[in-house]
Amino acid sequence: MSLVASPEPASGAAFAARRLPRVSRPRVMAIVNVTPDSFYAGSRTSDTDAAIRLARQAVEEGADFLDIGGESTRPGSVGVSEAEELARVVPVVRRASRFGVPVSVDTSKAAVARAALEAGATILNDVTALRGDPAMTAVAKEFPLVVLMHMQGTPRLMQQAPAYGDVVADLLAFFRERLAAFERAGGDLRRAWLDPGIGFGKDLPHNLEILKRLPEFRALGCRLLLGASRKSFIGRLLASPDGEPLSAEERLEGSLAVACRAAEAGVDVLRVHDVAATVRALTIFEASRS
Repeated sequence: MSLVASPEPASGAAFAARRLPRVSRPRVMAIVNVTPDSFYAGSRTSDTDAAIRLARQAVEEGADFLDIGGESTRPGSVGVSEAEELARVVPVVRRASRFGVPVSVDTSKAAVARAALEAGATILNDVTALRGDPAMTAVAKEFPLVVLMHMQGTPRLMQQAPAYGDVVADLLAFFRERLAAFERAGGDLRRAWLDPGIGFGKDLPHNLEILKRLPEFRALGCRLLLGASRKSFIGRLLASPDGEPLSAEERLEGSLAVACRAAEAGVDVLRVHDVAATVRALTIFEASRS
């Protein structure tokens, strides 16, 4: 069951205005990266047909949403051209939008967002929270749902000595400003979801503090999305005795532990690489609480 009542991707205000029901566990957003350089090989491909196979498999495994991106935002990554991102993303969005679950486009470029919207995407997932492309806010207002993510710096430089006063207080202030800006521009706040941006300009203590204090984000009155799947902080926490962090391929158990923590804290949506495993873990978590 999806957060969205209809299996068909709805459009416009009717989709956004519908009261999305509270659920006892987070819904699952599957990551499909049409890129050669995203950090986890299991979710990336440069081939449209292969990306469609990944998307179809994710839906079969229980994904409630598909999140399709054509530009890596891993630490140290360098952006791609608008033309390249369009060529990667739009064909996959168009075909994946027929699978019966809402499709999200992961982009910070307004032209890519608009083309994806026209191809069937109903969710915009912008890691810059509408701060990157000056034209993005106008496009974002046309999406039924918009994910505003926090990132300190840019993907290329964001992990170079990130600094905060109180990381959660700083993120809450950031989101209040972004929500106010979206509303001033004519955006409907019922359409806004928030993502604290685990690993985006945060070091290990920052990420752990966010996870510990996830319930505080609910005070903003928006749905909360969390993307922590297979990220490097998990590898550092599970490092070998000689201090070698676990590779992305070895971080599944840690990701599932974070998913259960997020469920406990009331997170609404988890953006993950491993749909079947996450759904199973959340099913047991849900059963243990009922």
